[in-house]
Amino acid sequence: MTAPWVLDEDDALELFAYLVTAARTQVDEAAEYGPMRLLTAAHRLAEAMAPRASAETAEALAGPLAAMPLLAVPRDRAEYVEQLDGACASLAAHLKQRYGA
Repeated sequence: MTAPWVLDEDDALELFAYLVTAARTQVDEAAEYGPMRLLTAAHRLAEAMAPRASAETAEALAGPLAAMPLLAVPRDRAEYVEQLDGACASLAAHLKQRYGA
């Protein structure tokens, strides 16, 4: 049995185009925009994944990353890094549960 695709070709192409053009614009933008653009791409991917995901993955997608604002430039770097660390830890816990140690 074949697993369902998370993205169809058009959705994947849109995400691909976003990543490539974000890389280009990042050359001329402030360094803080890099993480913001990556998080925007992660949000877009999560939105595409959620309807086809298992209940456990859908719950993980709705976790700490979903709570981070898309276009927020960090004012408090330590708090921003803490939020990113929380999103990474949540994802790691889900991956460990799904795929084992």
